[in-house]
Formats: sequence, C-alpha cells, structure tokens
Amino acid sequence: MIYREAVIADIPQIMKVRLAVKENTLSNPALVTNEDCVEFITERGKGWVCEIDKAIVGFSIVDLKDNNIWALFIDPDYEKKGIGRQLHDRMLHWYFDQTKTTVWLGTAPKSRAENFYRIAGWKAIGTHGKGEIKFEMTFENWRTQNVNE
Repeated sequence: MIYREAVIADIPQIMKVRLAVKENTLSNPALVTNEDCVEFITERGKGWVCEIDKAIVGFSIVDLKDNNIWALFIDPDYEKKGIGRQLHDRMLHWYFDQTKTTVWLGTAPKSRAENFYRIAGWKAIGTHGKGEIKFEMTFENWRTQNVNE
C-alpha cells in the first residue's frame, strides 16, 4: 500500500471509488464533477490516496476554505483493512498543521461511517443537510488523541 498526496491525474480513479461505495452514495453522480475535485485538491485544500498495484482504492479530501472533510471513501473491496483510518489521520495531521480551526463533516446516521467517526474521536453536534449527523473535531481533541505521535 502506498499513501500519497492526490494529484489531478488521480481524479478518474478517485471518481471510480466515489461511485463504487455502498454507503453515502451520490443520489445524482453529476453532483460531484471532476472540476470539483480539481478545485478541492488544488485550491481549497488537499487530498490523499491509497494505491495498491497502481490502482487507487481509497481517498480523502479536506477543505480549508469551509473547514470541513469533503470526502473520505474506500473501495468496498478494500474496506476493513485500516486504509480509511490511515487516510483520515494523514488528512487531519495536515489540516491541523495548517490551522487550529475546528473541522466538521456530515455523514448518514446509522452508517458504518458514523461509527468510524465516533471511534476516531469526532463529536456529534447536531444535524446537517438532509438529515446527516454533523460531527466536529477540535484541534485540542485531535492533539490529545495523538500525543504519542
């Protein structure tokens, strides 16, 4: 497994992973475009990918402009291998190196993603969008969780 920063050339494979997920699926795939991905990994924030045998099997993208996690998705064939946590942690280390501003995300209730974020130390603070749970991670909470790193 290779973890590295996402580049524009990765976007076709990133989109393939995004469309393959079983939870938090896009109701309309046209809602997230290649141009959106370019903007988020080059202007608004940064992204990371996990590659196995030159194929992207997971990715994460954080948005510094709106202080939120824009994406964290794993190809269903590669779930439960620690890839999501690695991408999550790399993303948050970078984010909190850039700013101490609290970061947020939204995810579907009663999903595996909800459980993942709770275990990772995120705090539910209400709802967002179309009934998603809104989570936050403060710099202090992240720092406390990662004191030995």
